[in-house]
This record gives sequence, C-alpha cells and structure tokens, in this order.
Amino acid sequence: MSLPGIAQPRSRITFIALVSSLILWASLPELSIAADPLPLPSSVIGNNDAQGFPSLPRPADTPPAEALPASVDQNVAGNNPASENVSSPTVALNQSIVSTLSVTEMGQPAGLMLSNWQQQSGITFTLPMDLVVTDGNLIMDVEVSPALMESNTELHLMLNGQPLNTFRLNQLHEAKATYRVPIPAAMIVALNNLSFSIENSGDTPMLCEKGVSNKYWVKVLPTTRLQLENQVLNIGQNIGRFPRPFFDPQSMPPSTVDMIFSQAKRPEDVAAAAIVSSHLGKVARHNNLDFQVLQDTLPEQNGIIFARPGEQIGQLTLPQVDGPTLQIIDNPLNPVFKLLLVMGRNDVEMRQAAYRLVSPSLPEKTATLPVKPVEIPVSLPYDAPRWIDTSKPVSFSKLVANPDELTVTGIYHDAVRIPFRAAPDLFMWDGRNVPLQIDYRFPTENWIDESKSQLSATLNGAFLRNLPVNQHGLLELLWHQFGGDIRQESASIPVPSYLIYGDNMLELYFTIVPKNNASCDPADNNTIKSHIGPDSYIDLSQTYHFTELPNLSYFVGASFPFSRLADFSQTVLLMAEKPTINEVRTLLNLTAQSGAATGSAVSNVDVRFGLQGNESEDPEFKGRDVLVVASLEQSAFYQRLLQGVPFTRNERGTLAVKEQSMLDKLRSYLTGNWRSQGIDADRYLSSVNEWRGFLSFRSTWDPQRVVVAASASSDDGLSKIYSDLKTLKINAGIRGDLAVITDQNGVRSFQVGQQFPSGELPWYLIFIWYASKHLVLLSLTGLAISVVLGLSLYTLLRKHAAKRLGRDAEDEN
Repeated sequence: MSLPGIAQPRSRITFIALVSSLILWASLPELSIAADPLPLPSSVIGNNDAQGFPSLPRPADTPPAEALPASVDQNVAGNNPASENVSSPTVALNQSIVSTLSVTEMGQPAGLMLSNWQQQSGITFTLPMDLVVTDGNLIMDVEVSPALMESNTELHLMLNGQPLNTFRLNQLHEAKATYRVPIPAAMIVALNNLSFSIENSGDTPMLCEKGVSNKYWVKVLPTTRLQLENQVLNIGQNIGRFPRPFFDPQSMPPSTVDMIFSQAKRPEDVAAAAIVSSHLGKVARHNNLDFQVLQDTLPEQNGIIFARPGEQIGQLTLPQVDGPTLQIIDNPLNPVFKLLLVMGRNDVEMRQAAYRLVSPSLPEKTATLPVKPVEIPVSLPYDAPRWIDTSKPVSFSKLVANPDELTVTGIYHDAVRIPFRAAPDLFMWDGRNVPLQIDYRFPTENWIDESKSQLSATLNGAFLRNLPVNQHGLLELLWHQFGGDIRQESASIPVPSYLIYGDNMLELYFTIVPKNNASCDPADNNTIKSHIGPDSYIDLSQTYHFTELPNLSYFVGASFPFSRLADFSQTVLLMAEKPTINEVRTLLNLTAQSGAATGSAVSNVDVRFGLQGNESEDPEFKGRDVLVVASLEQSAFYQRLLQGVPFTRNERGTLAVKEQSMLDKLRSYLTGNWRSQGIDADRYLSSVNEWRGFLSFRSTWDPQRVVVAASASSDDGLSKIYSDLKTLKINAGIRGDLAVITDQNGVRSFQVGQQFPSGELPWYLIFIWYASKHLVLLSLTGLAISVVLGLSLYTLLRKHAAKRLGRDAEDEN
C-alpha cells in the first residue's frame, strides 16, 4: 500500500535506476564508489537479541532492518559520527561525504501520524544533484499505541514505490522503538518519496470504537533520519551550472558556502560578494544557507573567490584578464572541487562580473566567461518580486507554487499553508480590516459528522475563525429538513492589519470528525479530499505605505527599510576601516536574508569601509539608509558613528544609552514620546558582559533616513547573529530600536529614541494621525488658541459694553 501519486511500478523504478547508473559510469569513469555499508557500533547491534526484538520479514533483495533498543535510539549518534545531524558534511580527500537528513529537515517538524483513520502517509525529500549515494540507512524512531501493539498490525515502509521493509508491531516490548533500515543506494535519487502505511494481517481488524477515535496509532517521530554516504561528482568546469556545485537549492540540510577574499579585501570585493550572497539567499528554499569567509586561504571544498586579476590567494595566482571575468577552475587542493573566480580591475568591473553571475542564461559548458558591460537596472519602490501586490486582490493560486498544494487527502493531514511576503510598512486606519475571502469544500461522505467538522484559519499563529461545514440558523435548519442544500462553501474573514508582517503564513486546517458509529473503511479511500478554492483571495488594495521608524522588527522580518528598493540602490553598507572575517560573514548572511525576503539580488548596493567624519557633506549619504555591521571592538569607528544619537560607547568599551537632558525630556513629552525605555536599556546593558544584537537610530546624515547596526560586544559574538535570526522565538522578540541577545536571557528589546514618520498618506489621514500621536502638544496648542481667542473676545466685548454705556473702557480701570 502506498500514497496516491507516490507509488510507482517497481520495474519502472528499477529500469530508471539502471539507466541512471549506466549514464553516470559512462560520464564519470574516474568515480570510485565505496561498497561497504556504514556500520553501527557492535555494542548496539549486540543488544538486539537481548531486548527480544524479532526477526522482521522483508523483501528478498533488501537487507534486514535492525531494531534498536529504545534506550539507545538517541545514543546512536554518540557512537557513530555518521548519525550526527551535522550542519556541514565532513569531507576527506577521497571525496567521500557522510551526512544525515532528519524528518524535521524534510519539512515535518511534528513527524508523521498513522492511525485507524489515516492508514498511510508519506514525505518527499530531495538530495543534492552533485552527489551520488553509495550507501544509506534509515534510522526510524517510532512510537506505537498500546492497542496497536496488541493487534496483528504491520508497518510497511516504501521508498519511491519500492518496498523497504515490514515491521510487526505486536512484537515490540516498548511503546518507543528505533529501527535501522539499510537502503540500497540504487533506490535513492535526487527527488524521493518515503511512504509509511499500516495494515492488519490478522482476523481481528482495527476498530473504530464509539468515542475512541485515537486508540490505534503509530507516530513516526521527527528524530527519524537518513544516514547517507555519498561520493562527490566531478561536474567539470561549467559556469552554466551555477549555483552548483557551490550551493545546491535541492539540499535540505544546512549548507555552507565558502567566500574567499585576497589579503587586501576591498569594499568592491565585499560588494560583489554581497550581490552573490543575496542571489544565493533568493534560491535557497529552506533557510539553510550559511557562509564561511576566508582571507588569503583556499578552501578544502568548493569556493567563490572575489579578487583582482593576478592576485595571489594561498598557492593560487589568479589569471590576468582585461575586464570583468567569470572563470571556474579546479581547486588546487583537490581537483574534484571547483573554485569560481569573480574578477574585475575596479569597482565597476567587480559589480559587472557579480551581476552577470546572478543574471539568468549563463552559458553551458563554459569555463571562462568575459563579461560585457551592461547597465544594471534600478529598482522601483516596493517592486520586490516576492512581495504581494497591494494594488488589487491576490488569489491563492498565485501565492502557492502548485495549485495541488490547496488540496489535502484523508482525515489526518497537514494544514494548507499559504505563505506570502509583504512590505512591513502597510498601514490601515484603526477599525479597518483586510478582506480575506476563502472558498472551501469538505468531502461529501455520510460518515462525516458535519456538526463537529470545521475549517480553522490562522494567520502567523493568531487564530482567525472556525468555518463550519453547513450554514447555521433556524431557517437553514428548516430548509435542511426539507432536503435543501445548506452547505457553506465560502466565507469572508476581516483580518486586522496589525497581524500582517513582512513574512506571513496563512494556515487552513480541515478538521474532519467521523461519526461515532462510522467504519474505518473510508480511511482506505484515497478520494477523500478537502479543497481550498484557488480563486480565494486576500485584498491589500486599501492599505498605504506608512509607518514609524526606527523599528527593528521590520528589519529582521523583511530587511526593511533597505528592501524598500530591493536592489539596495538607496542603501549604504557601512563597515569599519578594517573589517574582520566575522563582520564580513555577518554582512553576507544579512544580504542573503534580504534576497530571500525580496526575491531580488542587491545589485546596486554601495559598500563603504570606515568613517572620515565628513559624511554629512557627502552627497552619497544623502537620501540613503545605512546598514552597519561591526562589533564594539571597532572603537574608533563607533566613536564617530554614535555622535549625535541616543547611544554611546562608554569608557569600558561597552554600549550605553545617553542620559536625556531636561530639554530633550520636555520635547519628548510634548511630542507624545512617553514610553522611552532609555533608563531600563542602560541598566540592562550595564548588567550583561557578552551580548549581540541590533541598534537603530535616525540618521545624522539625513534626518529622513535610518541607520541599523548589527553589533556585538565582541567579534566572536557577532558571528552568532545568523543562528539567532533563525530562532523563531528570538526573531519574534526583536523590536523597537535596541535588541540585546544573550545566551542566558534570549532577547530583550527596548524603545530608546524617538520614532519619526516614514511613507505617504493622504493629507486628511496625515492630519488625523499627527493629532493622535501628539495629544499633549495638540491639547496645549488648543489651550493656547482658546486663551488668545478668549482674551481677544473679552477685550472686544468690554469695548462694546463701554461704548453702549457711553463710557470709556479705559476710565473704568
């Protein structure tokens, strides 16, 4: 038994694998494939009999699965390096790579659930195309219900439509168990389907007892993992395969890309690397990209070099070229791995070479590509390809990669997930909502309890509404009694605008509840499908682009305000005069995040090293936002950067908040800034030794622009920011204009300085907004106007009364 659309005829799979193997051997005669499987420690294998695990039936051509004791299912990694969930595979000079891929990394953080109502499930995973698997094992962690352990039930495991093994669940002695399933290398390809199903092999079927719908179940735990041994393919010197072999978009575990600079490490080299890193961030699918920066050193694997022609990097001397050039060569340390040379003689040529690399239609079977100068286009505001259109309603079919993602099968399944990105400065006046129209259909089966089944809608984890199967109401009930159709297949949900961020996830989950006396047979029916209509839509056309800055939540969510123009054409990337390797690495990770958020490379970014003190007179700093990446160890740099802003670097070399003068406090109160947390922030900064995070303030070079600084108390701490931003809890906690992250306390955010408006609104909304934000000043202004008008009116009335009485008003005094 297998999932629909997953299972394939075994003969077809075997034929494809055979043809693929012949092509591989014909094209790569130098490839040496290891035949020895990856062994488990003998101490672990030797414990199997002692635990009483049975010999499991299996296909004749598949090695037997080994059942591991539950007590060691998490200790296998400690005895066997191959089972560790490593971020970067370990590579030897024989090009053998050992890696793991967990069910969590396959996109199922909760694992898979099988039950009497959902007897089959599966998962799809991809592997890099530049590796060939020579040996594989599946370490499968399962948890079984007591009732299922007592029944004659089998767990069937299939890969790409071919049986792997069968497990008798009534032979387990503990609810949790771990199996090791050897996988023939020929069965594993670039795109794979791993499917699970349960079948009753005895006379006593699994029952759907009244009121006990969750009695029979099996959980495939998220710690289940593939252990793979691979060989690296020598793909030759081919620019047309970029970003492979440096980064494979199909790779699901974390990947590291080596970026190499010469000893000089100039701003134009870092700018070219930022363009390439943002493109790699755009093509990465699973937020699994990291960078390693090397200076004057060659990597052991693949790497991308940014330098000038003729420069020496390690034992490699770059070739002399007459213009911007891209070239792929063998790595002198190991010719199976490749080096990509991005070369130019000046700033313009380096940018041209990097832009050509991230542009489409790179020529195939080309080792050297001279780059012809082209005019790099400039982005328009809010034109990021991945940002949702705010000029008209956008249907769900345009927000998902495949319309099939709007359909789910069976009773227990994942939610229909509809991701979308938006500019984080969307504004609607209080009381107005974003229309969300959902068309949906439940299965029409007589065993479904329609009164309890429902469609649940959540946005970014916030509950929106439960939508019923049928319409409710007295008239609908009467109509239904006469045989009328009362199905509700459409609903409009008003969404508060504050629930929409830069990165959003709309989740729609069909809760299908069977009737108590229903049979389990419908669970075997693969036609049980629930649909979300592709014409459902979300309408952001009534929003404006307007907000208050600085706001760090916008930056970590969508690289805003720098991504307002997706190519960073109005952004300066500012670093210290001599940036460290960790600082460059952090900058590349931040630009990669921008590429992922916008779907565009930062092709017009301007990178600067150091501050000269005359930036206020530099026209390049006018009309530009500034992104700073530097640790506090760059003391001279921060001494100039923090002049005239709420933050300072004190004599101890740590960050502090300047004390406000009485005039500044009065000005803040009058303008409605009553929530300043400067004192709390300063106290917290003085109580922590090691921290990293972000600070933001109004630019002293252009008061309509903002500065965001990625900083840390030490250079080593700065390198942790990338992993911090991948942590959902930390990412969600970053806001205000100061975010301090520590290993002990997580993230603490503060609002220290005063925010300023940014964006555009109609004049009448600007007036209303300004009045709502400056109540004290508005009240004092109104009071002053009232006093002036009152005194003037009083004087006029006194003169009028004196004239009426025939007396001089001055004589009365």
